[in-house]
This record gives sequence, C-alpha cells and structure tokens, in this order.
Amino acid sequence: MGLFNRSTATADAPVATEATTPLNGVYTIDAAHSRVGFSARHAMVTTVRGQFNEFEGSATFDSANPAGSSAQIVVKTASIDTHQGDRDAHLRSDDFFASETYPEIRFASTSAVLVDAETWELTGDLTIKDVTKPLTITFEYTGSATDPFGNQRAGFEGAVTVNRKDWGLGWNAALETGGVLVSEKVKLEFDISAIAAPAQA
Repeated sequence: MGLFNRSTATADAPVATEATTPLNGVYTIDAAHSRVGFSARHAMVTTVRGQFNEFEGSATFDSANPAGSSAQIVVKTASIDTHQGDRDAHLRSDDFFASETYPEIRFASTSAVLVDAETWELTGDLTIKDVTKPLTITFEYTGSATDPFGNQRAGFEGAVTVNRKDWGLGWNAALETGGVLVSEKVKLEFDISAIAAPAQA
C-alpha cells in the first residue's frame, strides 16, 4: 500500500487524484470493493483464477517517516472460490490449505520502501498453515477520491509470484504427457480500496 492522499473533492462528485500528498493515520480495507485473488497454471496449458471472499486488513501511514508505515491482512482460507465446487473443496482439504485446522492466512509487514511516487514495496511475514516466510509485494497507487458517502478512499494494486511448496502446499499429480496438474508457481493479486478512519476530535 502506498502513502498518498487525495486533493479536495466533493461527496457528490468523487474525483480520483494523483499521488501528491502523503497519507497519515489508519486506513481500513473495504472488502466489499476489494479483491484478494490468485492465478495458477492447470494441466500445463490453462490458467485457473480464483479469489478469497472473506478478508480484512488495515494500514497505518506516517508521512514524516514513510519507512515506519505498516500494513496487515487476514484472509479466511475457507472462503476460497474458483467457481468450481469440487475444486474448492479440494483446496480447503488437508492436501492444500487444511481450512479446519488453519482457518487463516496472515500477512504482516515488517518494512515499507517508497520506490517512486506511485510504487511501494512492502516486505513482511506471510503465514500459511504453520509456515511463516518473508515476502515482498510491490503495490501501485491507483488514485484517491472522496466517495458519495464522504469516505476518503485510496486505491492500490499489487501482485507477487510465489512457490506454493514453500508454504507446505505441495500436493500435485503427474500428467501422462509429462509435467504436473497444478503449477508450483502461483500469482497472488491484490486490488485494494481502503477507507481512512475518521479524524480524531
């Protein structure tokens, strides 16, 4: 997530703004207008895309010390959705996420680096099942606006490719033609709309 703010906009006419003014304070992810998704190769020839439907997160911004900013997100593994019931059930099983035993995926940042005016790199700890490993995610700031309800919003898009085996998601099946059914590399995708907490009186 980036450290950016909106210019003046009215509640009746939301206006997206460029990254000109640093953010301060706490922003909360609006899950209804955000997406935490993924994509992976299937049978070596097609790409399967999915998402998690339940998640929550927040970020704390400090414009005076951007490196001290932080973000975290918690994802419910049972909410995985690839639009195919049998596949989703398999992904929830012990072959993959073991959702009953490990109901959450967690990411908590440990550092934030401003690459340029619209690009941030968040490094943090990603925990899946009982495995925690460091991960760096690049986020692009996509604009800010005041929505019709007076909420100050900021948008971010991020992506990173991981090897699922690093987090204990090792199930696979060999193909008769060679290769495996599910690629080890998975692309994680984040489309985030975050709302600023009301200013303290």
